[in-house]
Amino acid sequence: MEKLVNKLNVLYEDNHIIVVEKRPNVLSQGDRTGDLDLLSMVKSYIKEKYNKPGNVYIGLVHRLDRPVGGIMVFARTSKAAKRLNEQIKNHEFKKSYLAVLNGVLNSNKGELVNYLYKDEKNGVSKVVSKDYANAKKSVLFYEVLGYFNNNTIIKINLLTGRHHQIRLQFKSLGYPLYGDQLYGNKNKEQIRLFAYKLSFNHPITKEKLEFKLIPNWKELENETIIHRL
Repeated sequence: MEKLVNKLNVLYEDNHIIVVEKRPNVLSQGDRTGDLDLLSMVKSYIKEKYNKPGNVYIGLVHRLDRPVGGIMVFARTSKAAKRLNEQIKNHEFKKSYLAVLNGVLNSNKGELVNYLYKDEKNGVSKVVSKDYANAKKSVLFYEVLGYFNNNTIIKINLLTGRHHQIRLQFKSLGYPLYGDQLYGNKNKEQIRLFAYKLSFNHPITKEKLEFKLIPNWKELENETIIHRL
């Protein structure tokens, strides 16, 4: 693995947590493909920077889909991992996304509530009825930021973190995400979904932390849109 001390985009780090950018198409953690994953990259970064012998503990507390870029936080101790997981469970861990929808969404803002079922065997999910076995309630709030070539630019506050949630909920409305080849948009460009803001309480100091990173999308060049982020 290449030297990572100067290659990983680290937004924040201390003895308890590390906040980094996940590039699109990089795995959050390793899978059967054996492709490079962010968890391993962060472990290597810490090992190299601090000359740590043996195994390095890095706790994975949340994930992003492989094609999706954005901000992720990892725990550097088991205590920090436990406390961050508690914040996620109690909805104190706030995640906001930027997305581009295929089509013109008329409502300026709204709430989406659906029930999703994950097919573990095939690695995909689907929108189902409330009474469907193992269905999980999925909630998000969205606000329209603007339009670009008959597409809609939105920001999303995610209340629950279900598998492929954002992608499926907007597809169910008839507005698949731009570039989402898995769920209905066959455009060959990179999917337009990015975890641009992350806020939580520091697991040890309890200080409120917020991180923001704006993707380099041509759709976001409008100054009015940037101002609203």
